[in-house]
Amino acid sequence: MITGKLHPGNPNVLGANWDGLGVNFAVFSAHAEKVELCLFDPTGRREVARLELPDCTDEIFHGYLPEARPGLLYGYRVHGPYQPEAGHRFNPNKLLLDPYAKKIFGKLAWSDALFGYRCGSGRDDLSFDRRDSAAAMPKAIIVDNLYNWGNDKSPDHAWKDSIIYEAHLKGLTMRREELPANERDTFAGLADPRVIDHLVKLGVTAVELLPIHAFLQDRFLVAKRLRNYWGYSSMGFFAPEPSYISAADGTLNEVRVAIRRLHEAGIEVILDVVYNHTCEGSEMGPTLSWRGFDNKSYYRAVDGAPRHLVNDTGTGNTINISHPRVLQMVLDSLRHWAQSYHVDGFRFDLGTTLGRELSGFDPHSGFFDAIRQDPVLSRMKLISEPWDIGPGGYQLGNHPPGFAEWNDRFRDGVRRYWRGDHSQRSELAARLMGSSDIFERRRRKTWASVNFIAAHDGFTARDMMSYNERHNEANGEANKDGHSENYSNNWGVEGETDDPKLNLIRERSVRSLLSTLFFSHGTPMLLGGDEIWRTQNGNNNAYCQDNEVSWIDWSALQAKKDNMQKSMLRFSTKAIALRKSHPSLRSDRFLHGTLEVLPGVYDTAWFDESATVLDMKAWNDPAAQLMALRRAAVADDVVDMTLLLLNASNEDRSFELPCPELEWQLELDSANPDAPPQRCETPRTMVGAHSVVLLSVEVERA
Repeated sequence: MITGKLHPGNPNVLGANWDGLGVNFAVFSAHAEKVELCLFDPTGRREVARLELPDCTDEIFHGYLPEARPGLLYGYRVHGPYQPEAGHRFNPNKLLLDPYAKKIFGKLAWSDALFGYRCGSGRDDLSFDRRDSAAAMPKAIIVDNLYNWGNDKSPDHAWKDSIIYEAHLKGLTMRREELPANERDTFAGLADPRVIDHLVKLGVTAVELLPIHAFLQDRFLVAKRLRNYWGYSSMGFFAPEPSYISAADGTLNEVRVAIRRLHEAGIEVILDVVYNHTCEGSEMGPTLSWRGFDNKSYYRAVDGAPRHLVNDTGTGNTINISHPRVLQMVLDSLRHWAQSYHVDGFRFDLGTTLGRELSGFDPHSGFFDAIRQDPVLSRMKLISEPWDIGPGGYQLGNHPPGFAEWNDRFRDGVRRYWRGDHSQRSELAARLMGSSDIFERRRRKTWASVNFIAAHDGFTARDMMSYNERHNEANGEANKDGHSENYSNNWGVEGETDDPKLNLIRERSVRSLLSTLFFSHGTPMLLGGDEIWRTQNGNNNAYCQDNEVSWIDWSALQAKKDNMQKSMLRFSTKAIALRKSHPSLRSDRFLHGTLEVLPGVYDTAWFDESATVLDMKAWNDPAAQLMALRRAAVADDVVDMTLLLLNASNEDRSFELPCPELEWQLELDSANPDAPPQRCETPRTMVGAHSVVLLSVEVERA
């Protein structure tokens, strides 16, 4: 039985931690005067106790509650100055969620009482609101993190062998009708053998999940009867999103089971994490957690105007990761997911924000330095989105060793080449070879470039060859949101069409996009659903479309007759298998055609369709839309050679194969996707319009 009396406890481990006999509570605030622990009944509706944390050490308020155990619901009230002009927004009338909450109970119910000022009264944020917010707030739950992991271990794929599949947990499983209805949008659905079997057969080595941290349903979306689907509005950095748990008791082990089963299948789990901002928005936003604990410490304020927050993220606030306790929170969160959930890596949303110090972006910032020396985190797969909207926000290629980066230059260059733009030869060549112009510094490898043609943010591969314009009307922003330039091509008709000739061009073009992705040096990332011809009907910003627009439609794969979805899946699987079987397609070294692997054959060589080596004039020819890339890699005294033939023109073209004469085998033709491998009987090969052909040969070294 809980006595209701708090002992001093200790400040060493932040959050609420059960030791088998009771719970130690510890929270950070540099400017608070008093912190009260609020306990609730099992429904979360009634506050049953309010206890002041009895001690504060080094700005950590702490206390120990004997006999407390897992399942206890709690929150905090924090006392301190309400001085917005000085950056302080303490308001003990607002129940606060523990920044270290490992599990969240209940849903937030939007109310003006959630705001620290008199929201809805016509008064500004300098006013003070005395309404109690507890009834509208979710609560934190004490958890027992014990789980028997057995012999689980990370597949630990080498970077050069990695193929990432970006997916939304709900979107991946919601329309899998063979799954139990209550599991289709949850970790239980992700753990289903039928879902995992698709990933295994496709050949990917990692699944990168859009945010699974607990997130907020933003008020402006709720008012428009829309939902935050992507989840980039974090409400807790330690707790899984409650709606992604199917079990009636909300057990967190459902998450662990999914990760363990993926590991057993040889698939790593990478989490898309959002540490650059929180769901509390600008200074006009609600007081839910961090703002109420210590607004001045947790958020970056405008220099000379601490009432207002820096908005480098476009969300209204920017986390002050330069503060040591805030940085500690981020690192503690990362280690929590690594150690308690066995995830294999992280993709950092708006990574530039995390590396920005007061002097600007710094690859030696506290965030990067702390992760690179951490014995747990430094060994994981780390990926950054290398931009934000702040000053000097575009930092592609400028991250430190140990981090891979999303390469939008690859995305745009490949799209422009295959939609038929002129003057793209040299740009595409650089992207095919791992973008050495961007990443070849500080001994980084080609895998530092995360190559993608499509991601959650933007058109799907199918849509980029079906639409010239975005079609985001359903988002309720007058179609003004989302990227305005997508480097797409509808080939003469906007949207879906029954014209077979037009569909042939679109299908070829998408297969060529996918081929380029998988046959480029660097780390390929496939947008989930692109392998089965997925469309979002032209919506390139489906962040609020929690419906059939965003959910992957699997129904066509169940049809008895062959169809485009099945054909695209076969092609994607084939292309991935070819990448895995040919070392020359996935070198982790930057190659410059200087290593002679056979007499007269170098590791890299470029030709035109007449087998003439490209010179400077040819590289600069704006009308040239054809080229051939020969690559060679040595493995166990065998030279693996591939020849990639690319034709972005509107006509079928014949390519002469370069010397020396070899017994080339045609492995893949995006114009004839189901053709089996076959020997090249002549020194010439036909490449269809808008198509890619891959040839291969193995040669023993003398």
